[in-house]
Amino acid sequence: MDGTLRVRVAAPPVGGAANAALLRFLAGVLDVPRSRLAIASGTSNRHKRVVVEGMTPGELQKRLRDAPGQGR
Repeated sequence: MDGTLRVRVAAPPVGGAANAALLRFLAGVLDVPRSRLAIASGTSNRHKRVVVEGMTPGELQKRLRDAPGQGR
């Protein structure tokens, strides 16, 4: 609704493990190489802003909407 995507990862927030798990998960869901994703802000916070290089907001929304497990 507000442009926020909620994701829970099992990796602990130690040594960047949770951030790495988040980026791997998003790369898989969005079907993009991990190298196209970066955490723009919030690396040490629960709330993060992730940048997806080379994808329009509309394409991003479509891929998230079409992802498995969206309860449609």
